[in-house]
Amino acid sequence: MIQRAVEESVSGFLSMGLSPAMIRALQKARYIHPSPIQAEMIPEALDGNDVIGQAKTGTGKTAAFGIPLIEMLEARAKGPQAIIMAPTRELVQQIVVELQKLSEGQNAAICGIYGGEPIERQLRALQRGVDIVVGTPGRVLDHIERRTLYLGDVFHVVLDEADRMLDIGFRPDIERILRKVPNPHQTFLLSATMSTEIRKLAQRYMYQPVELNLSKDEPSVDSIQQYYITVENERKIDLLLHLLQRDRPRQCIVFTRTKRGADRLADRLRGKVAGVATIHGDLAQNVRNRVMSGFRDGTIPVLVATDVVGRGIDVSGISHVINFDIPDDAENYLHRIGRTGRMGKDGLAYMFVCPDQGEPLTAIENLINKPIPTLKLEGFEAARREVRRIPAFRELFSNIKR
Repeated sequence: MIQRAVEESVSGFLSMGLSPAMIRALQKARYIHPSPIQAEMIPEALDGNDVIGQAKTGTGKTAAFGIPLIEMLEARAKGPQAIIMAPTRELVQQIVVELQKLSEGQNAAICGIYGGEPIERQLRALQRGVDIVVGTPGRVLDHIERRTLYLGDVFHVVLDEADRMLDIGFRPDIERILRKVPNPHQTFLLSATMSTEIRKLAQRYMYQPVELNLSKDEPSVDSIQQYYITVENERKIDLLLHLLQRDRPRQCIVFTRTKRGADRLADRLRGKVAGVATIHGDLAQNVRNRVMSGFRDGTIPVLVATDVVGRGIDVSGISHVINFDIPDDAENYLHRIGRTGRMGKDGLAYMFVCPDQGEPLTAIENLINKPIPTLKLEGFEAARREVRRIPAFRELFSNIKR
């Protein structure tokens, strides 16, 4: 009876030939059916292939590469057997937490290395012996140059959110690291988009990779209800308070354009909304760790964040994303709202748009290929002017479709 219960709880993974220990870990972590990227990538990875996986965030990518990595670990070597690189500290921390869940009962040593915290903890962990290193490229390279990270036993390399790492200038560091990894080795490259730069990187450092495109050409926002609300700039805080009190979101991220703006907004909300914190790049790492811990466990339900840090937040229970400041770059809108509606759950995204911000609104609608409906709220009709789209979205959308 117990064995049958285990089989039913992880039925989608049983056909992959995973170890009993992994099946038990998946059951405890409440994994039932593989997501599309997991179903496609895990068998290819276990067969020893290099894999390029194109998939949006929130689709289960960490388990897609984490499960086969853990399954392929051998007896403890002198140095790590796998190295995973990711663009932000927060994403590194989240990958470590996920891998620890997936490796429970298998005695796998996993270490996160990143800047912004004392290096001594990382040095001690590396000296004790590590199977999987997860780090930002800059800190990984720092340890290599200090000779505190030995790559001679590395056989598996993962580049997670490769597009983001290239966007923020990590390509030279990544290439220096890849050149130091012994051959032959297996490489997994995960990216939401497949730019020319990504393809050049793959051609240079991967061997006959299997390409898995689990990302449609059009951005996937089907599980997210999106609205924009026209509001005068001086009434945005009143509107935010109204929405938080009306919706009582389970977990909510409020995006601002600047670090100072995030701090000011969080200060205005404290005392009026319970459990508000802010996170951005100027905060000390121990403060960011404490904030993210509170956000994950629900003691901080409202997080005010900037784009740089916001993209690294991978918490499955986020119900609301509020764009307090409309992003300058339409792509950032997708990254922001992608924090909600994850792993098949529904999400809700609001965007505050001042009457003179028609142009960035139009750019976002063109990117997602559909108009965003407006939401009119009683008591906020004081937004005297409607948003002027430049050019009008519906006309432009009609021309595109022709």
